[in-house]
Amino acid sequence: MHALQFTAESSSNGMIERDFVVGDVPGVLWSPASGAERAPLVLMGHGGGAHKRHRAMLGRAQMLVTGCGFHVAVIDAPGHGDRPRSAYDEQEIAELRKAQAAGEPEGPIVVRYNARLAELAVPEWRATLDALQELPEIGADGPVGYVGIAMGTALGVPLVAAEPRITAAVLGMMWPDALFEAARQITVPIEFVLQWDDERVPREAGLALFDAFASKEKTLHANAGDHVRFPMFEVDSSVRFLARHLGREVTSQV
Repeated sequence: MHALQFTAESSSNGMIERDFVVGDVPGVLWSPASGAERAPLVLMGHGGGAHKRHRAMLGRAQMLVTGCGFHVAVIDAPGHGDRPRSAYDEQEIAELRKAQAAGEPEGPIVVRYNARLAELAVPEWRATLDALQELPEIGADGPVGYVGIAMGTALGVPLVAAEPRITAAVLGMMWPDALFEAARQITVPIEFVLQWDDERVPREAGLALFDAFASKEKTLHANAGDHVRFPMFEVDSSVRFLARHLGREVTSQV
């Protein structure tokens, strides 16, 4: 078991931002600047080719921290951000770029690569959660949520299936092929998003993954537009969803 070590700290816009490492996995923890009050924790998974400080991560964190008083943590996925790429990473990325350039389907490559990343990332996330819950401002008895779209879903579905401490999740926009078995094990509330005109992940694929979840409460949000035109109001909705299920009120307009 690896302890969490903070490596840097700063404060702005109502948030304290702390860089950390757990073993050799780097991450960032955003917390309310108003003190060390116990609060729920939200884990966020970033998208493919992105990293823990991607603007989408920072934007969501700002809303969750200042709007609800949550703590929010992200770690770099294997081969992403501050983590070196392996020879396997390089090979799969080259295959993906080749398929994209030729106009060939990218789904089989992404599914295979993300499944391998999930094998590595799920134990890393669980070790990170162990370490974060050692912090007095988080604790081991508070609720935990997860939000991750696209690759964040490819890694998040097996994580949520394996981790009973996660009690609500926001997911979407990913092929279901490698995720059916894990999705069928998930019973916590789910908010699921898809783009109806997604040129990368066909709507039939997204609907199949949504259908696979065993959750009694699961909500589908389908919006017109392609893969990159994910509407910002869905971020607002995810904040309200997590606030509702993790026992917090939205204290500022989101």
